[in-house]
Amino acid sequence: MTTLPVSLGLQGGGAYGAFTWGVLDRLLDDERLVFDAIGGTSAGAINAMVVADGMAHGGGRAGAKAALHRFWTALGMASRWSPLQRTPVDYLLGRWTLETSPGYHLMQFMSAAMAAMQLTKVAIDPMRDLLASLIDFERVRTCEAVRLFVHATNVRSGRGTMFAQQALTVQHLMAAICVPQAFAAVEIDGEAYWDGSYAANPALAPLVPSDSGEARDIIIVQINPVARQELPASLADINNRANEIAFNTSMLREVTAVTALGRVIDEIDGKRVAPADVRLHLISGAAHIGATSLSSKYNAAPTFLTHLHGLGVAAGEQWLTESGSQVGVRATLALDQIFHQEKAGDRSV
Repeated sequence: MTTLPVSLGLQGGGAYGAFTWGVLDRLLDDERLVFDAIGGTSAGAINAMVVADGMAHGGGRAGAKAALHRFWTALGMASRWSPLQRTPVDYLLGRWTLETSPGYHLMQFMSAAMAAMQLTKVAIDPMRDLLASLIDFERVRTCEAVRLFVHATNVRSGRGTMFAQQALTVQHLMAAICVPQAFAAVEIDGEAYWDGSYAANPALAPLVPSDSGEARDIIIVQINPVARQELPASLADINNRANEIAFNTSMLREVTAVTALGRVIDEIDGKRVAPADVRLHLISGAAHIGATSLSSKYNAAPTFLTHLHGLGVAAGEQWLTESGSQVGVRATLALDQIFHQEKAGDRSV
């Protein structure tokens, strides 16, 4: 059987990362595809590290699938103790929104009323402990089955910083997922970092092959909608939508440069624009995710994560059916797919 090497660029987007879990599950089932490299930001960085953890030391596809299932199941179980819960009315109406959740509004009030540093011990330490318990960072650092690219945004310089795979710790992952509206900046070696999505979401330049043995096909998994039907009304929704737009800017710029000009912009090293002899592909959850409320990205309930996983599996299946045969042949991502995505339907979830 002919194998097809591919690299993956995984977007961030909070709980929407469970959609990416579903996509990865379906791609891992296709034995034609071989993962060469994975680049991820925020939730995408978590998924990338979990895959590397599972694949390391002979774990292979089965190890990656088991690690993903273990992580997202444990996250869903941990969310049962979170104050961010849907109300009984939302349950009855089948809505995934947290807009009527007292815990959600309390979180937004506290983040506006208190310094982020005061919130850090309350909000970030449990997340650090959870990640440390679910991901074996020694396996991630020593994984030779797939190349890994994870980055954060340097708060002082405003530039992206790529972390070396051989040095990755839970602190680096915390830096890669640090949303400043909720958490204080994460300090590493005297530098302060925020979520990597501000600099690149995901960074494509590290995935561009530097020699003939590396994959030329890059699959982007998009979970940040470019378009939403409804205008944000609350301050919380305005902040969330502003982040969503900001998190898409670098991807739109990079994809345009590659598709229209055959060049890649290095979002980590802004001085470098290099030739990009690659074939881009897109698996997007934007149409489904754009129909959910902005607050739902904080909903880590097991039922919602399972719902998103199912959507991801279906999206991966559809892409394999429609475009899988073109891997190694031609790009299947067209700019219209991103710039003119279908508007989200009536928001009911």
